[in-house]
Amino acid sequence: MAGSLLIFGLGYAGAAVARAARAAGWRVVGTTRAGGDGALAFEDAAAALDDATHVLSSVPPDEAGDPVLRRYASALAAAPHLRWIGYLSSTVVYGDRGGGWVDEDTQPLPSQPRGARRVAAERAWAAFGDRCAVDLFRLAGIYGPGRSAFDDLRAGRARRMLKPGHQFGRIHRDDIAGAVLAAMRQAAAPGVRVLNLADDMPSESAAVVEAAARLLGVAPPPPVRFEDALPAMSPMARSFWAENRKVASRKTQDALGYRWRYPSFREGLAAILAEEAGDRPA
Repeated sequence: MAGSLLIFGLGYAGAAVARAARAAGWRVVGTTRAGGDGALAFEDAAAALDDATHVLSSVPPDEAGDPVLRRYASALAAAPHLRWIGYLSSTVVYGDRGGGWVDEDTQPLPSQPRGARRVAAERAWAAFGDRCAVDLFRLAGIYGPGRSAFDDLRAGRARRMLKPGHQFGRIHRDDIAGAVLAAMRQAAAPGVRVLNLADDMPSESAAVVEAAARLLGVAPPPPVRFEDALPAMSPMARSFWAENRKVASRKTQDALGYRWRYPSFREGLAAILAEEAGDRPA
């Protein structure tokens, strides 16, 4: 049965969840930093919490902790109708595993500060598990329309980085929305679940760029060895390439009764092109 959903953070993923939930009959309100265009300003969400049955946060932690909990922890604890909380976290919590597999039962072992901040935020949200269901969604690399290798190729900024053995998972925007909606529809008891949102085919970055170039009918950018590119990398890029893990999500898909619409980047890229052409899949 649909309820009332409050989303903290109508960014790329949060807005996709909002669209899917509204289409499924949910009452949805969300926040942006400044509000407007039908959204609440972040500072004005207290009244919406009084009505919310479900709350989703896509707001990342900063160096001082989780911004949503800094402002609204007490209001969340007192929300009279709250049955479910979802938190969009990141697979960065698993840290570097030397290319090995992790799954939903693998303990976090962050190897850099942003991963440690995510673990702390997850624990803070999990504290609400004694009063309602809490789902911690650990997201792999997010992609979709407007955020894919196609955009990089068209803008001339795509790089075909060669680092053999460095494979990582991705998750399409629409599968984030589908998984969150499936979780919200379950009549879950109080407690905490870990759910991995990562596709079924971890792959090297170069393979994705090459596939996108083929679909566009353009030549891929020249290959660049990781060792040659490293000196000019930004800190964020260095942190990404410093970790190597493959994330399994079969337990998540089984728990939600949901299978990825785009189990690999190949299906996801094809769907993006179809949507750009005005042929959005049903």
